[in-house]
Amino acid sequence: MRDSIGDRGLSYLHWLIGISIGFVALERSFPWRKGQPLLREGLLRDLGFLAWNGHVYSLLTAALHGWVAVQATALLRQIGVELRPSPIAGWPFWAQVVAFFLLSDFLQWCVHNLLHRVPFLWTFHKVHHSIHTMDFFGNFRFHWMEIVVYKSAQWLPLALLGASSPAVFWVAVFSTFWGDLNHANLNVSLGPLGYVFNNPRMHLWHHDASDEGGVAKNFGIVLSFWDFVFRTAYWPRDRDPRRLGYPDDETMPASLLGQLAWPLARARRYPPAAGSPGS
Repeated sequence: MRDSIGDRGLSYLHWLIGISIGFVALERSFPWRKGQPLLREGLLRDLGFLAWNGHVYSLLTAALHGWVAVQATALLRQIGVELRPSPIAGWPFWAQVVAFFLLSDFLQWCVHNLLHRVPFLWTFHKVHHSIHTMDFFGNFRFHWMEIVVYKSAQWLPLALLGASSPAVFWVAVFSTFWGDLNHANLNVSLGPLGYVFNNPRMHLWHHDASDEGGVAKNFGIVLSFWDFVFRTAYWPRDRDPRRLGYPDDETMPASLLGQLAWPLARARRYPPAAGSPGS
């Protein structure tokens, strides 16, 4: 999902940079919370997360991911599971994009749900939920272990689906854009389309530090549709959360290295589930 689509196409890095510049311009031109400065506290740390999770991690682990995929495929064959060519490989390009998008977005909704409900996983997801000032940089402020969890959970279903590489690429670009939008300092609710697509006003309640509406709500990545179907949606239209974060988030270090190390030192403790789902 991070690869280029060919000699004539732009790489994911180019799209990442372009989308980021676009959101900087939008947040400066049409800010939702007008008193929120661009040069805010923690900006350099979040730029580090953007660079690491958006590009550097993929470069460092590409060979490892390829090796793991080959080994996993060989193991499946040994137990009688063949990754045969998928029928959707012959579908029109737009149909492949739609199929891959719907399956991947639903799988990500499921994984995101688990990140909040499983104490071990919640320990890592706390890095993302330590956000107190919401802007598009927050989309990439998460622990690298989440990439491992998402890739592991999605690999087999998406491999069986067998969409083309260009279809996978464009879904990745679109998902990056929408993830940035969800976290952006933009007053966007989409009107009735908010029941289908996630948006900044709805996603802000996912980062609510209180247990209003339940502590496990609004898991949608691109589509809010899954939350309305499975009754995990919570979105008061007349107000916004009083505080972002999670209970006791003051224990989270402020630095990039501190936030990368903090969950690793605590993951084996399995914190109690009662306070874990945060928001």
